[in-house]
Amino acid sequence: MKKIKVDLGDRSYPIIIGNGIYGNKNLYRNSNPKNSILVSTKKIKNLKNSSIPKRFYNSEILIGDGENFKNLNSCESIYKNLLKNKYSRDCCLLAYGGGVIGDITGYVAATYLRGVNFIQVPTTLLSMVDSSVGGKTGVNHSLGKNMIGAFYQPQSVIIDLDSLKTLPKKQFNAGMAEVIKYGVIYDKQFFEWLEKNKKKIISLDRVSLAKIIATSCKIKAEIVAKDEKESGIRAILNLGHTFGHAIEKNIGYGRWTHGAAVACGMVIASELSEKLGKLSKNDLSRIKNLLSYFDLPIKLPKKLNASKLYEAMKNDKKVLNNKIRLIIPKKIGECFISDKFSKSTILKTLEINRDQ
Repeated sequence: MKKIKVDLGDRSYPIIIGNGIYGNKNLYRNSNPKNSILVSTKKIKNLKNSSIPKRFYNSEILIGDGENFKNLNSCESIYKNLLKNKYSRDCCLLAYGGGVIGDITGYVAATYLRGVNFIQVPTTLLSMVDSSVGGKTGVNHSLGKNMIGAFYQPQSVIIDLDSLKTLPKKQFNAGMAEVIKYGVIYDKQFFEWLEKNKKKIISLDRVSLAKIIATSCKIKAEIVAKDEKESGIRAILNLGHTFGHAIEKNIGYGRWTHGAAVACGMVIASELSEKLGKLSKNDLSRIKNLLSYFDLPIKLPKKLNASKLYEAMKNDKKVLNNKIRLIIPKKIGECFISDKFSKSTILKTLEINRDQ
């Protein structure tokens, strides 16, 4: 079992990574089984490889599965259940599922009775390496992704690698987009390791899985500790996300996985950097090749309209003074943030990266 600390002073918490660890009562930090509520979906709760023992929670709330349910309606159903059953401020929500469950549960925890404890128990690779760590919670709005939310840290993050045994390949690959992102933005050596060990990773080699999850969590924990509320360096974690969120909105939430959209967004950002003379052609090729190995898209669907994508990007949370801010790779392991892009440059890059 491995522990990584997210250092945020009196709001610090551990990320615990291991195999078959859900039965360890010491992991459920600051929670009382009598006042703990499992929030999940039917599909996830019935997983046979690993599940949270019933002795660790009093009741359960099951909501719809998928990005289409990441909205205020799902929050309302959870609020209603908590209020009907008179759960007080000493309750604890166990977010057992993928990124959608974690984001919704975290937002409910942040707002129910002005804040109650919650624990992240991610079951997908993407949620393990990204959304469960760092305290970003929230839901989508018809006008944009993650537009309603709060920064609210969990009590702990419990990652049981056994839950990956039943994860569909498409969802595993989606998580790899975020793993690869860490190498591109922050750690050249990690990117090189991913290139050398991609066959072991895709075959679900246990040691390799533990390595990619621990390294990804360590990088994110380090960045979050420096900038919890995303006023500076934390913004680099959004590489590919401004393009990616626009893709998700225009293609329809749930049509592509979040990881697929981020992967395509990373390629577009990398292409833009190469056209501006920043990123080398070799680094661009390496990024594309590694994403492609995990069956992640590196081209926009032909039907997507570049102008509509641009309009969606203008609603991004990182926009300041009506200027689109993008995270751009300078080289593998290093990136920068800029708003010095003309509309025509962005539109041209989108057109170039669309299937012909």
